[in-house]
Parts: sequence; structure tokens; C-alpha cells
Amino acid sequence: MAATRREPQVTVHNFSAGPAILPRAVMQQAQEEFLDWHGLGISIAEMSHRSPAFTAVAEQSVRDLTALLAIPENYRVLFLQGGASHVMSMAPLNLCGKTRGGTGDCADYVITGHWSQRAMTEAERLTRVNIAASAAEVNFTTIPPLTDWRFSARPAYLYYCDNETIAGVEFPAPPVLPDTCGETALVCDMTSNFLSRPLPVERYGLIFAGAQKNMAPAGLTVALVREDLLDRARADVPFLYHFKLLAEHDSMFNTPPVFSWYLAGLTFAWMRTQGGVEAMDARARRRSGKLYEFIDGHEFYRNPVAKPYRSRMNVPFMLADAGLDRAFLAAAEDNGLLGLKGHRSVGGMRASMYNGLPEASVDALLEFMADFAASHG
Repeated sequence: MAATRREPQVTVHNFSAGPAILPRAVMQQAQEEFLDWHGLGISIAEMSHRSPAFTAVAEQSVRDLTALLAIPENYRVLFLQGGASHVMSMAPLNLCGKTRGGTGDCADYVITGHWSQRAMTEAERLTRVNIAASAAEVNFTTIPPLTDWRFSARPAYLYYCDNETIAGVEFPAPPVLPDTCGETALVCDMTSNFLSRPLPVERYGLIFAGAQKNMAPAGLTVALVREDLLDRARADVPFLYHFKLLAEHDSMFNTPPVFSWYLAGLTFAWMRTQGGVEAMDARARRRSGKLYEFIDGHEFYRNPVAKPYRSRMNVPFMLADAGLDRAFLAAAEDNGLLGLKGHRSVGGMRASMYNGLPEASVDALLEFMADFAASHG
């Protein structure tokens, strides 16, 4: 006999760092369309990626994303299989081949946390790497000032992570490269803050983001590649890692992650109805601003990140007594507050607040944190 499903006794608030909360309206639409997509009698999850129906979905998703970010015409939008970690390999393979007037075989990296560190470690296997700056000595609680960055001579690209999900550190604006960098392309991992604020795409050579934060389920990565960089690849780049080949086939050289792509398209369309990335930024600032103000005003909690670089998406925080961590997390789950455990490398707590998170969830968290501090402080 099938088990009886018990209805939840409390409202659930999802603060998971990823896979993360998606807009409820998007999930409801996907549910309604799942078994019979637009009267075709089949699910989009079992539809040919080369069918006219899915081709229309794919093309609309590109149009919506282009409108959201005002993507210039000289960029190609790629929907890639796998996660952002794949692009950590793709960047040196595609950009450290042929360049005009540059060395071509060296890349500069700015290390501000776990994910930029991982990207640099992978790049070292594939090309020469120069660490232009690192915040490791201060436990990734800030971003080194640009005046302290040390660039190599005409690197193929400068790589940085716009928002470090674990450390809770976010760049307030894109870095400005010095004239001595020549044709250096600015490369950025925006996995955990993509589509959360306006973006000057024209400043970048490559932007990429895993879908599982602000777009869709895991298994899909979106990349924006400036067209002049498509001819820089090494001769030995594997074909599924080759930006130019994937662009020439409109991201369908082989079967793409159809369902994740479809959900990303629904999310892009939803965002446009909500006011676009400008509205997402305003919501993110309100959510994170409330939480930071509360933390700063209570001795029971603290956030270690320098204020100018605090993330709008991921807020790590510690209790005054780490011995209460387990009690905090258990009580939080009892109150429907899920996904608050900090990353194992940092400890403490972390509240991730992506585009799909309602502001009411933050209000519920603040109420719980106040009550917990009052009873345990």
C-alpha cells in the first residue's frame, strides 16, 4: 500500500545555496505543461531537441535572455551541458590558443574564494597561470584593491568569480583592465548572481553561469561569448568543449539538456514580466539589506565579510556560540527554514537568497533568528 503523503505543518522557506529555489509561478507552469506540452500529447522532457516545437522554445529563450541583459549582436548565447565547472576547463582551451599580438598561453586569475581557486587549479593543468591577486591570507573576507593586482604581460584573459557562493563575497562592479593588458579578454563566472542585476555585457569576453541558482535545475550552463574570441581555441580542444563548434550548431551539436533549457526559458519570460534584472536587483538589495542590518545589530550573530563586498545572494553568518549551531539548524528546520547550514569549509550558517526567494521568507528568518537569540543569548 502506498504511503500517505503528510501535508506540511509549516510554510517552507528554501535558503539552499543550490540547487536552489525557483520562482513558484515557473514551477506551476512547468507542472501544468509537463504531461501534455501545448496539446502535442507528449512532455517536453521526451520531445526531440530538433523538433519545430523545441526549436521555438530555444529561440524564444535566447530572445528573452538577450532582452533581459541587452546582449550586443556580436555575442553568441550558448546553452551548454553540465555545470559551470566545465567552463573552468573550456576557458583556457578556447582562449589560450591564437591571439593577435598577445602571448596567448598565459591567463591571469583573481582568487577571492573557493570557486575562483578551483578554476585556477584547473587552468594550471592547461596553460600558464599568473595569480594577479588573492584574498586567501584574509580568509576570503574581502576583495583585494585593484591597485594591488599584478597583471602578467598581455595575458590571454583575466578570470574572476563575480560572487563567491561559499565566502559570501561579491564584486560591486566589473574590474577595469589596464591598457597594458592589450587584447586581454575579461572572463567571469557569474553562476550565483547571474540575472540578479544589470550587466555591462560589452565589457566581457566570456560570461558563464550554472543554471541551478537563478535559472533552472542543475545540468545546464549558459555562456555568453564574444564572437571575435571563437577563433582563439587550441587545436586539440575536444569538440564538446569547443565554443565555435557549439555556436555554429546553436548549442545542438548533440542533445542538449532539453528540460533544463525549457525551464530556463520559462524563468527568463517570468523575469521579464516582473520588471527584468533591475527589479531582481532591487529585490535582492531589500532581502540582503534586511538580513545584514539584523546581523549587524545583534551581538549574537556576525558576518565576517567586509561591507563593500558583501554578497546580495549568499549571506554567511556565525553564532556567538558555535556550540549552538546544531540547535539552531534543528529549530530552523522545525520552523520550515531549510538549507541554512554553512559550507563545510566555513561552518556556521548561510542564507542564500536567489531571485526566486520571496521577501516573506527573509522576514520569517529574521523573526526566527530574533526568537532564537532571545532564548539562547
